[in-house]
Amino acid sequence: MSASARKPDIVLILTDDHAAHAVGAYGSVVNRTPRIDEIADAGWRLDHCYATNALCTPSRASILTGTYSHVNGVTTLSTPIDASLPTFVTQLRDAGYRTGIVGKWHMGHGDGHDPQGFDYWDVLIEQGEYFDPTFLSATGRRTVPGYATDVITDLALGWADSLDDDEPVCLLICHKAPHRSWEPDEKHKDLYSGPIPVPATFTDDYATRTSSARRSAMRVADHLTLDDLKTEPPAGLGYDELALWKYQRYMEDYLRCVASVDDNVGRVTDWLRERGRLDDTLLMYSSDQGFFLGDHGWFDKRYMYEESIRMPFVLSYPRRLPAGGVHAGIVTNVDLARTVLEAADVPPHPGMQGRSFFADLAGEGNHGDAPEGFYYRYWEHDDGNHRAAAHYGYRDARYKLIYFYNDGLGLPGTGPGRYPGEWELYDLEQDPDELRNVADDPGYAQVRTRLEVALWEAQAAVGDEPHPSQPVPEGVLG
Repeated sequence: MSASARKPDIVLILTDDHAAHAVGAYGSVVNRTPRIDEIADAGWRLDHCYATNALCTPSRASILTGTYSHVNGVTTLSTPIDASLPTFVTQLRDAGYRTGIVGKWHMGHGDGHDPQGFDYWDVLIEQGEYFDPTFLSATGRRTVPGYATDVITDLALGWADSLDDDEPVCLLICHKAPHRSWEPDEKHKDLYSGPIPVPATFTDDYATRTSSARRSAMRVADHLTLDDLKTEPPAGLGYDELALWKYQRYMEDYLRCVASVDDNVGRVTDWLRERGRLDDTLLMYSSDQGFFLGDHGWFDKRYMYEESIRMPFVLSYPRRLPAGGVHAGIVTNVDLARTVLEAADVPPHPGMQGRSFFADLAGEGNHGDAPEGFYYRYWEHDDGNHRAAAHYGYRDARYKLIYFYNDGLGLPGTGPGRYPGEWELYDLEQDPDELRNVADDPGYAQVRTRLEVALWEAQAAVGDEPHPSQPVPEGVLG
């Protein structure tokens, strides 16, 4: 089959909790990622790619199904996927692709939750281990010696090597790293031992934020544990000194895990190049959401702040896409399924939401419906660990409006009216670090009114419903 007639191979390398600001292509000042950057250099970098629910399990479900959390049912870490749902993988398989997934699944096991629509699946049990991980496949469980990031790549490329070169392939390589508890391998254990730059917002005092944000338990200074740090801090440190010491320990191991990921991204690129398949492969690197790297004094994700919701996303497809491109428009994880399918010239399932942005990158025109903003919703509330408040919101090119409705909607230990609803509004042009909540600033009254309407309309457009405590904006009455 000629290269021009052959459908592209699809390879998605997906990590867990890799913040965009820890990627060289996004201007990282804390580390280098040359092999991830290589994909961006050969193709495109998406500057405004966002998770619509910044939590591992829900984001992965949205990536696969092309639907929002309230549609696919995976709203929290404890709501597993119905694995029979249509996905971009099932669509590709029906179109003649060989399909495989290796690594992190984290959307439930057994009772219809194991991967479906894959010719080959070999996945970690729940979060999985960094060393000698246990895998689950159609033939049962087994422990594989080695470091998880290397082992996942070994298994993925081993399966790909077993296939007929004439068959188009869709392969998902899903890493555990750099998820907590950040356990680096021997090769990278001494990297980043020098001082790591501290974010400008590290000492954020949350003075203008709502109580919903202030009561979270994600502070580097207070909530990183000995299991995270792996060594006791020096004796006699004051609070601020301890905070900085914890930050350095946390970041050392986090960035070491990223370095191993970067090496293994390079292994995949080299494998494709050596077999003459790189030009005809849609090769993508992303993470299921972002992560706080000491930003605002926090670690973890969940909140609708930029460091948490922003996904790194770089891709190349030399046969179709020009090199060195930067896409500045807003895209979300819900858009990815339709985008992959358009690249493969395979119809999407009619239930898929979102918008394909492939034609935008390929210079083949666009669909004429680029969004002005997007809708976000985080469903968990006071989970007993991070204590992040339930909220939803709307972000456009300049502003972000967040409504903390707080109600656990029946989650254990919560109930209606436990906390009142609260608003936050940020002007990202004037305040890119989101330090000044202007929700009650009279100078932003018209902006807030407009955004409340936009939030209501965006919510309705994707089929979600407002919380009962949210007032109906004047602009939608009547």
